[in-house]
Amino acid sequence: MTQNTAVAGSATREITAAEREQAVQDLERSRDGLVEALRGLSDSQWNFKPAQDRWSIAEILEHVAFVEARIQEIIGKLPEAPEDAPGREVRQVDAFVRFYVPSRELKVQAPERIWPTGRWTGPGALEHFLEARKRTFELLASAPHLRGRVLPHPIYGPWDGYQWILAGACHVARHTSQIREVKADPRFPSA
Repeated sequence: MTQNTAVAGSATREITAAEREQAVQDLERSRDGLVEALRGLSDSQWNFKPAQDRWSIAEILEHVAFVEARIQEIIGKLPEAPEDAPGREVRQVDAFVRFYVPSRELKVQAPERIWPTGRWTGPGALEHFLEARKRTFELLASAPHLRGRVLPHPIYGPWDGYQWILAGACHVARHTSQIREVKADPRFPSA
C-alpha cells in the first residue's frame, strides 16, 4: 500500500508526527485561551446569564468539561468501531473540523443530554476540564485506532479518533468565544 492510498482513509493508517503536533498545539492553545478567559472571575461573573435562555460562564464550562470527557469515551470505543470508508478524505475532514467547529457563525443546539445541570461550580468545572484535558493529551499520545475506525458525530457524520480530538480542541475554542461574548454583555457584573 502506498502512502497516498493510506492518506485517503485506509484502516491501517496511523496519525503522522505532524498531525500529532498539530493536535497538541490545538489542544494547548484552546486550553490556555479558556483559562485566560476565566481568569479572575467573581462568583457573580461566573453565574451571570445574559438572558434566561442563555448559559452562564459556569454552565458553559460545565458543558465543555462534560463534552471533553465524552470525547474520551468515544475514543475508547474506537477499537470496536466500524472501519473507515475506503477513499474518505481524512485531511479534508480534518480541515472541516478545524474550520467549522470553532466558528460561532453556525449556531448548533447542543443535545439536552450534554446540557449543564449544575453538577459543578465554575471553578469546579474548570478543575474537571483540566483533568480531562490531561487525559486527552494522553490519548493523543497512546490510543490505538486514531485513524481507520470511525464513530458518527450527531451532526457532521463519521469522525475518526484524531478528528474527535481535533473537535475537542475546537469545541473549547468555540465556547471560549461564547464566554467572551458573555463577558462583553453591557450588564456583565464588574469585578
